[in-house]
Amino acid sequence: MDRPTRTTDWTGRLRDQSATTLLRLGLWSLMHVLFYFLQQVAELLAPLLLVVGVGWWALPRVVGAITTQTADADSQTHDILNTISGTIPAGLHLAGYWITPGGLIFDGLLLMALAAVGATLSALAARGM
Repeated sequence: MDRPTRTTDWTGRLRDQSATTLLRLGLWSLMHVLFYFLQQVAELLAPLLLVVGVGWWALPRVVGAITTQTADADSQTHDILNTISGTIPAGLHLAGYWITPGGLIFDGLLLMALAAVGATLSALAARGM
C-alpha cells in the first residue's frame, strides 16, 4: 500500500494558507488605510465647518443686538449697522448647492460622527490584520 507522503500534502496546504493569509492581510490593510484617511479628512473639516457655521449664525444676531443699543445714541451709526446687518446673507447658492449656517453646523457634526465611525472601523480593521 502506497501511502501519500505528508510533505507534499503539507507544503500544498502551506502554500494555500499563505496565499489566503496574504490576500486577507492586503484586504484588511487597504480597509485600514481607507478608514484612517476618511477619519483624518473628517477631523480636519469638522471644526472648520462648525466654526464657520456658528460664526455665520451668530453674526447677524450680534449686529442686531448692537443696532438696537445704538438706536438712541447716534442715528448715523444706527443706519450703518442696519445696512451691515442687511447685507449678511441667510444662505448662499454656490455651485448648485444651497449653503446655510444651520447646514454647515449640521455637516460639521455629521463629519464628527463620521470621524468616530472611521476610527472605530480603522481599529477593527487593524485588529483583523
